[in-house]
Amino acid sequence: MAGPMYRRVLLKLGGESMAGPVGVGISPPAAEELAKKIKSVKEMDVEVALVLGAGNLWRGKDGLAQGMERATADHMGMLGTIMNALALQDALERQGVITRVQTSIEMRAIAEPYIRLRAIRHLEKGRVVIIGGGTGNPYFTTDTAAALRAVEINAQVLVKATKVDAVYAEDPQINPHARRFDHLAYIEALNMHVGVIDSTALTLCMDNDLPIIVLNLWKEGSIESAMKGEPVGTLIGK
Repeated sequence: MAGPMYRRVLLKLGGESMAGPVGVGISPPAAEELAKKIKSVKEMDVEVALVLGAGNLWRGKDGLAQGMERATADHMGMLGTIMNALALQDALERQGVITRVQTSIEMRAIAEPYIRLRAIRHLEKGRVVIIGGGTGNPYFTTDTAAALRAVEINAQVLVKATKVDAVYAEDPQINPHARRFDHLAYIEALNMHVGVIDSTALTLCMDNDLPIIVLNLWKEGSIESAMKGEPVGTLIGK
């Protein structure tokens, strides 16, 4: 059987993937299901790093609507991503997958500080690396953090795993006949202002020639198919 097309991937997952059907909080069964998907990719001899959002725990826009300082709201979101990282690490370890959590905001009692070369070394040793804390700076999304870390660790592809199966010209839940894209050039995605990934992350990937695959996390075998180079979701690239 042919090996994977990509040997090192960074998976960007929304915080909602940790929440289960209710959409808020951390659900141990949801974390376990997610861990099984990651383990399946790992067993393809693919080096896996992850960046998680925190929408299941905190949404900064809710604080901003009440007059909260943007930097404070963003720092709270960064802490939420670390909570998600620890929960997913626990689920992966219980699946027998050796995992390390690194954080851009140092908290040495519970996780390693993010160090690029150490993260790469963990990947080379077959460990899954979960990078929490976003970029460590306010005003940047976890999409941008994912793009930045993917470039830093020399990932071959950034996979944005969401609840939609591709990029569409319009919201497919509003317009079921919306045009679906199998492939987009970076500049096309930027001009479309695609909602599935922010423009800063897109620009960073474009400047560093890092392909992005947008796919449905919950579709069985979707990430494995993407790793094999099979057509799945939307490929954003040259």
